[in-house]
Amino acid sequence: MSLLIRAEQALSGHFEQAVGVGAPPRLVAAMRHAVFSGGARIRPQLCMAVAAACGDDAPALTNAAAVALELMHCASLVHDDMPAFDNADTRRGRPSVHKAFSEPLALLAGDGLIVMAYRVMLQAGAQHSERLLALMDNLTQGVGLPHGIVAGQAWECETSADLGQYQRAKTGALFVSATCAGALSCGHAPEPWASLGASLGEAYQVADDIRDVIADAASLGKPVGQDALHARPSSAQALGLEGAIAHFDHLIEQAASSIPACSYRDMLRQLVQHEAERLVPKALCEGYFKAHASRASGRISTPH
Repeated sequence: MSLLIRAEQALSGHFEQAVGVGAPPRLVAAMRHAVFSGGARIRPQLCMAVAAACGDDAPALTNAAAVALELMHCASLVHDDMPAFDNADTRRGRPSVHKAFSEPLALLAGDGLIVMAYRVMLQAGAQHSERLLALMDNLTQGVGLPHGIVAGQAWECETSADLGQYQRAKTGALFVSATCAGALSCGHAPEPWASLGASLGEAYQVADDIRDVIADAASLGKPVGQDALHARPSSAQALGLEGAIAHFDHLIEQAASSIPACSYRDMLRQLVQHEAERLVPKALCEGYFKAHASRASGRISTPH
């Protein structure tokens, strides 16, 4: 079974179990819309891949930890899209939750997914109490203060922010939690896996900054030009587009080289490289620069 299929099956099963019977139907529909919308599921896949490298002796706990990570990620996207932040009409090529279901239900859907994430882990961790405590703490660090995704979102509300600190919190923190969760679910030390999550997580945020400039809304599945519109910290603005792409490539190399020696090292490296090409396709970058050079040439050669 592929990691993606395993992640999707675990997510579907835990979601339905946690929803139960008798919940407000429109709220459940909004939560389902947020979760089952074609995401890449890279965070749960990373968790499962690291667990496999560590023996995966408690697969049910691994699955629950992976699902909790994805639920937290989806909750953050719901809140990120709301008018108070990005006011985005679309996400993954579909109407954002607040557009499809209203702002009140979007707020509640995000809150509901956060609570569901912890419930999923609590239900699966009864037989592994020590591992469960470590996993709960790990998830809290990836989400809360001082360096989790909530802090990352809050840095956008400050008058100034350090770009690296902002990126590590907004995106990197949950990737660190993902790789560490894979080890923790097997009773292994998480520290050897933290660098993989940190490098890959920062690469994801840099990729998001790059695509916000060079992609179009149709291919990206959400509005573009948002960093400039909202005056948010951005690698593309701070380093220039070429500098941001070079930084992204460096982070991907750093992520691949940080994978500890294990029987799954090649598989993990392939996962990293696959994500790199998916996030910032070379053809997309080349096409953008070629079109940009052509437009510049046309402006120069136009007679006055």
